[in-house]
Amino acid sequence: MPSNNNNRTLVPEAKQALEQLKYETANELGINLKQGYNGDLPARQAGAIGGGMVKKMIKFAEQNMSGGTIR
Repeated sequence: MPSNNNNRTLVPEAKQALEQLKYETANELGINLKQGYNGDLPARQAGAIGGGMVKKMIKFAEQNMSGGTIR
């Protein structure tokens, strides 16, 4: 059965930075991530990591906006 995963990297150059952000955020939350597969992580913890990453990305974007429009 084919995967219905629509996650795709829009900016391949950012992949390593996003991985680093994920581990950094997990560490700040006290969540121990292993290299590779983390499918045994409870949904609450996985959601906390993802939510923390989004908060950091929004903060970064807000700090770096220069009054121009976002495309």
